[in-house]
This record gives sequence, structure tokens and C-alpha cells, in this order.
Amino acid sequence: MADNSRFDHDLVLAHKFPETTFTYTERDAAVYALGVGACGRNAIDSDELKYVYHENGQQFVQVLPTFAAIFSLGSLTNGSMDLPGLQYDPRLLLHGQQYIQIYKPFPSSASLINKVSLAGLHDKGKAAILELETKSYEKQSGELLCMNRSTIYLRGAGGFSNSSHPYSYSNYPVNQAAAPKIPKSQPFAVFEDCTQPSQALLYRLSGDYNPLHSDPMIAEVAGFSRPILHGLCSLGFAVRAVIKCICRGDANIIKTISGRFLLHVYPGETLITEMWLEGLRVIYQAKVKERNRAVLSGFVDLRHMTPSL
Repeated sequence: MADNSRFDHDLVLAHKFPETTFTYTERDAAVYALGVGACGRNAIDSDELKYVYHENGQQFVQVLPTFAAIFSLGSLTNGSMDLPGLQYDPRLLLHGQQYIQIYKPFPSSASLINKVSLAGLHDKGKAAILELETKSYEKQSGELLCMNRSTIYLRGAGGFSNSSHPYSYSNYPVNQAAAPKIPKSQPFAVFEDCTQPSQALLYRLSGDYNPLHSDPMIAEVAGFSRPILHGLCSLGFAVRAVIKCICRGDANIIKTISGRFLLHVYPGETLITEMWLEGLRVIYQAKVKERNRAVLSGFVDLRHMTPSL
């Protein structure tokens, strides 16, 4: 349990998070695309080559919308989760959910300013749930490109508030990023994709160097038989499936992305993404074929529907 003698909710709400910068190049965008499986089954995939190569004379590579999740990595690793009176063991941290709003297509390279704020903090007794919101602005123009909301479970950090009145704070509507109910009907589309045994080693080059995804000894201590895939990598696989099957390769029509991480994925396992259409919302669920277990669920909101659907 955390030491609740130091917890002061007024100090928490007044806490100023450090502003961070994030600069990426075309190479970074391409390495990320490969890290989430782009062109993994077909090196000349007509929907995905544009993310890694200047296809058909295009001047720049295009950037996948889930690349937005990389922008907030610095906000989650440079002390932004250190709140007054909240103590936690970083080894017990779990990434629970990711919510992304995209305001405009990402340039192939950019320097960004990230502004971080507290989106939520909840005392669950045995754990604390911390929600951080990161707004990313293009440094040169000042334009808002996207917003990330990361939900982090801090195991062992609960009990920091009065036990009779557990502390709970949210600064956004609870239903805004609520997990959708998976329909019982047949999916509109199903896409099967195999991760590579080296998938986590490739994905980590985009900036998430948590040894849980590369070091077998660390993975064993955490209770896994071998290093596991990053949750955000699985999210990238699922959203690629939506882009291919629903968006007909046009990633620019994606408006929001929400994902809840349900279970680990081992690199080399096969991901089956099931998709259901409800108006301009795509509800999806990703399963590991080898274990027949759901590992990820969420939704993708579209700006408009593709004419062919």
C-alpha cells in the first residue's frame, strides 16, 4: 500500500507536468510501420508500401495513425507519472488502455511539443489507475496534431486516500473512451496476420525499451515464459487490419482510436482481428489464434465511410 500521509488531492490537481518535445524523421515513421507489421506478409502490399517507401513518385512516406501513440512515450518515461503523494513500483506498471484523437494527418517528419495533463486518478485499493492526457502540437506551426490518453495500472500503489472515501477524479466524460460491447453477430470483416518471432525487438526501436519485451530473465520474473509483445504493437496490428478491410487503405479517414489491452501476446503468434460496422464506428476484437484468447478490443471512429462499403 502507498503511504497516504503525503497524499493531498489539491496538490495533485495543481501539479504541473513537464512539457516534452518529440522529433521524428521519415525513417522513424517507416521503422514504426515495419514494427507493427506493415508489408510483413507482402513486401509490395498495395495498401501498405506507402508507409515505408516513396511509391509511385510520392514525395514522402505516409504515416500510420497509430504512430501517434509513440509521441506520448516520453511523457510516460520522464517522470510525468510522479505525482505528489503517489508512490509506485515501476516494475508493477501495466498499460491498460490507449485512446487517440487525430486532428490532421501526420507529416512524414516533424518536431512536436507535448503538453501533458492529468486526465484521471482512481484509488482502487490494491492498485491505482492513472490517466495521462498528452496533446501534441507541431512545433513550427503550433497546430494540434493529436491527443493521446494513456490509462496506466499501478499495482500496489492503491490505498493512498481515505479508505472510506476512495479518491477518484476524471476530467472527461466517462463514456468518451468506454470499451464497446463486442457484438454477437458475425463480423463484417476478419483479418488474420502473423507476428514475427522478432516483432518485439523490431517494435522496440520506436522507443519503448521496456526489457519485459526483450529480456527473457525479466519476462520470467514477471510471470511469462518469454518476452511478450508490446500492447501498442498489437494495437498497431489491429488498426492496420481496419485500414485494410474497412478503410480500403485510406488511413486518413480515421478520426479516433481506442484500445483496451486484455491479455499478452507472444511474438510469433497469429492475430485474428474481427471487425463490426456500426455507422461510422468500427468495433474490433483481436484474438491470438494459437490460444483462442481475446487480447485486445476497442473501436475506431471514421470521418466518413469509403464509397465501396
